[in-house]
Amino acid sequence: MLSGLVGRKIGMARIVDAGGRPWAATVIALGPCVVTQLKTAANDGYDAVQVGFERAKPSRVTRAQRGHVAKAEVAAPVVLQEFRRRAEGELKLGQALSAADVFQPGDTVDVSGISKGHGYAGVIKRHHFAGFPGSRGTHEYFRHGGSIGNRSFPGRVRKGLRMAGQMGNKKATALNLTVMEVMAEENAIVVSGAVPGAAGGIVTVRHAARPR
Repeated sequence: MLSGLVGRKIGMARIVDAGGRPWAATVIALGPCVVTQLKTAANDGYDAVQVGFERAKPSRVTRAQRGHVAKAEVAAPVVLQEFRRRAEGELKLGQALSAADVFQPGDTVDVSGISKGHGYAGVIKRHHFAGFPGSRGTHEYFRHGGSIGNRSFPGRVRKGLRMAGQMGNKKATALNLTVMEVMAEENAIVVSGAVPGAAGGIVTVRHAARPR
């Protein structure tokens, strides 16, 4: 059908498999997502399916957004996302897609979302630096980052150096998680491990790009 769907993270739970082993897992409510646009190589240069997730408030919808989804005869969604086709199957504008249509137990998926924000953080919290000794003459320099470059060469701080700054609140992806259960009635899936973001956050679940 499709390579993925958009949903919301419900929260984490502990489940027990058939062998009696406990697993940390995350419950994700997927959709229902509706097809808002069918892209083809002839018209758009590539094949893809655009889907919409949830219904946006009318006050937050522009005329352009309403006109875009008018052909599908659906309400303007909160999120628009494109996915590739993975298998043969006819799709129509306005068609609703559920979790069971895209995922099966045992599938390997990548889950993307906005990670929890931790504000401005130092190098010890942000990058797990060890810090300086608590004695041996160390004076007011316990949680600093140490040297950030030489004097004459390069004579500047190189880009990408690990320093203090904003921690979290950016897109993150958890790779190669296993779909442990598909709850068709609740339109949700249970994946192994943790996924980025807080409970209630919007996440994108795709079939793994590079499965183990």
